[in-house]
Amino acid sequence: EVQLVESGGGLVQPGGSLRLSCAASGFTFSSYAMSWVRQAPGKGLEWVSGINSDGGSAGYADSVKGRFTISRDDAKNTLYLQMNSLKPEDTAVYYCTKVNTIWWNFGIDYWGKGTPVTVSS
Repeated sequence: EVQLVESGGGLVQPGGSLRLSCAASGFTFSSYAMSWVRQAPGKGLEWVSGINSDGGSAGYADSVKGRFTISRDDAKNTLYLQMNSLKPEDTAVYYCTKVNTIWWNFGIDYWGKGTPVTVSS
């Protein structure tokens, strides 16, 4: 059974940083691309970032480019999202997702339960 468990969310002041983690199990982590998707209060889903299975290529939404960095540790079966220079508009529930191929820009087939991030003073 595929399981994706996010952690690291919380309350942070504008300009601060957080690192989200996603512990993956139930599949061969190193064989699949992964991505992060978020949903702000009262809004739809927004794709944030994706990384290829080999970690050699990553993509970012324009809204987070230059501030967020996605990475993966295949030895630990863990996906990360380093978020810097956080803004109030980054407030959302962040979901770890598994992509159904080796490339990040393809379809998502599994979702975690999400971790909430609140950026507020």
